[in-house]
Amino acid sequence: MSAPPSPNPALAVRLQEAARVMEQHFLDKQEIIRLLLISAVAGEHMVLVGPPGTAKSALVRLFARLVDAKYFEYLLTRFTEPNELFGPVDIRAFREGVYTRRTETMLPEAEIVFLDEIFKSNSAILNSLLTIVNERTFSNGSKQMKVPLLSMFAASNEVPNDDNLAAIFDRFLIRVVSDNLDSYHFHNLVAKGLATETAKITGRESELRPVVSARDIHELHRRFDAHMKFGEDFLSKYKGLIFQIRSEGISVSDRRVVKLLKLFAASAVVDGRQEPSDADFFILKHIWNNLDQTEILEEIVSPVVDRYYRDHPEERRFSAGGAGLDEILAELGLIRELLTSGAELSDIQLFSQLKNLNEIKAALQAVDNDTARRMTGEIDALLENLLASSKFG
Repeated sequence: MSAPPSPNPALAVRLQEAARVMEQHFLDKQEIIRLLLISAVAGEHMVLVGPPGTAKSALVRLFARLVDAKYFEYLLTRFTEPNELFGPVDIRAFREGVYTRRTETMLPEAEIVFLDEIFKSNSAILNSLLTIVNERTFSNGSKQMKVPLLSMFAASNEVPNDDNLAAIFDRFLIRVVSDNLDSYHFHNLVAKGLATETAKITGRESELRPVVSARDIHELHRRFDAHMKFGEDFLSKYKGLIFQIRSEGISVSDRRVVKLLKLFAASAVVDGRQEPSDADFFILKHIWNNLDQTEILEEIVSPVVDRYYRDHPEERRFSAGGAGLDEILAELGLIRELLTSGAELSDIQLFSQLKNLNEIKAALQAVDNDTARRMTGEIDALLENLLASSKFG
């Protein structure tokens, strides 16, 4: 097998800068941010599922601001009409017997598309969307328009269970759960939230400038076949993971098996690597068909990824749960101060801190270094004191 092509270091640096900027604005979203980048680089599509207020829309909007691309966004309902997405009928042409839409600034001419509540759309819209995401074409009257779409991103509060929506859901290769933050993120959540709101009030939010060019990503897509080369060891592990996933009753079609290879290659491109590694298998945690499968995929995939990071600790991109060590330790310090201050705490407060400590302990165990192990010992001591208190006696 010939050697993979040398990655484009300038593009990789710009992609990493986009990730860095986004991570400054969002807490505990490192993995989702990386998946946004991977989707765009691979030319594939991604849906975010989660309750309102979990930054689904905000993540995509900020990503779109960092990419110099034509952007289209719309909130769909069952009453949304095709002209709201694809453009109004050209009345002048219609009077001359020609049916065509005016697509300027509309979805068919966009490079990045975000559709909020996509699964509430009607069949007329869904049929056109399927052609766009599959073929990158749009039927505009008697003509087929070429669509310059890089990636389509979508959001929903729930996973669709209607058979009529199965086809469009299947086209989103990556499915990501965006949930509320754990308790040990609370103080940093408030701090980042205040900074974001202040930036909006003062107008500093408008200072953000694109760091990645859609033109460069289009050029990458045109020669992406050169990156679709994989070592035998990687493919052997991939085969094992796919058949283990299928054995658990999680459907992964042959078409998706091949498509996922594009995502592994894109992950390597984002890092400026020549070829994928076992760390890129984290993507397989996000190929679920329903939310019940997320834990199963986590149990299958995480040991492989964690094993790679144990052997290559310098390459760790984000810890399990997404929390940085400094962030975890800061929250632990606040809890320790509260529990050792001598202040009278209610039963509810004590149970809350017990939950917090167990969450932090799980996060530290995922980090797995000397500092994390030492702090885990301190947590065990705090838990022992907490459980020995009269409140739990």
